Parts: sequence; structure tokens; C-alpha cells
Amino acid sequence: MAETLQGKRVAILAADGVERVELEQPREALERAGAQTEVLSIHDGEIKARENDLDEAGTFTADELVADASVGDYDALLLPGGTVNPDQLRVDKDAVSFVRDFVESGKPVAAICHGPWTLIEAGVAAGRTLTSFPSIRTDLRNAGADVVDQDVVVDGNLITSRSPEDLPAFSEAIVTQLAGTTTKEEEQS
Repeated sequence: MAETLQGKRVAILAADGVERVELEQPREALERAGAQTEVLSIHDGEIKARENDLDEAGTFTADELVADASVGDYDALLLPGGTVNPDQLRVDKDAVSFVRDFVESGKPVAAICHGPWTLIEAGVAAGRTLTSFPSIRTDLRNAGADVVDQDVVVDGNLITSRSPEDLPAFSEAIVTQLAGTTTKEEEQS
């Protein structure tokens, strides 16, 4: 398993208010499988994490600004939740554009909890089968998505889950989907 994702690069797009466990657990699963992860954000420096949206939960360091990132440099995108995090991302034009371009590239995009809010803003939810935290399901339906209540849903290149309780299934689905894709280097050879 440690070599399954060797050579794969995964962007994790997050801002202040990110739900710590929703960034940490999928990141650990990806790295255990051999992937390299990088945290992208809308500002330099530290990103303030939360636990259950309310309690301070430390920080993560942003590796790069999303405004400077290129979809071509990554094999997958992770959108963790927390309510504040995606609420900030969906009003940042660079973040929204990056998410839209990533989905349109056909590469895996995984969003959990409130993470699908950014998919809505990027205009890529219509016609897709998705799940999310219950409080944003109406938003997804209004954006044209077919919303289901399952621990993890894979629709083409989109992977969605409901909440931290679904992290084991979500993390496994991300690794499985990414294992079925080729790296930039493999495509060129």
C-alpha cells in the first residue's frame, strides 16, 4: 500500500476555519499510500484549524497560494470542510477558478462535509450525484445536484462525504480513485 500512489501529488485547498480532522485524516491516508500533499490557501502563512467548528485546533502551514498554483501540477484535489473554510474559499475568485478548472480537468476532486459549497460556487455541481453535511444539501439541490445520504459517493471524478464520521470510507475512496489515474510523468512516457 505504501507505494500505491508513488509519484502522485495532491493539492489540499484550505483556509482559516478548516475542520482539522477533515484535512488531517485524508492527508495521512494519501501520504501512507505514497502520495505527496501540499496545502494551498488564499493567504500565506498559517491556516487556523477548528474542531467541531467551534474550538481552536492548531494550525497548518500553507505551502503555496492557490493564486500561484496550477492544476497541471497536481493529480487530485482535496476540499476539507468546516463551515468557515469553504465559506471563505467560495468568495475567493482564485480558489473558485482553481476548483472549477480541477473538476473540468477530469482529475479526482474530493470534498467532505461543507467542502461541496466550493463545488457549487465553481458551477460544477449540476447534474452530479453528491452528498454533504445535511445543512448544505438544499444548496446542492438548488445548484442542480442529485443529493443522496451515503457515507461516500463517487460520481465520475467527484468524491463526496457527509461528515468526520465518514472519514475512513472517504479516505479509502480518495486513495482508490487516485490509484486508478496516471501521473503527469506516466502520461508523457
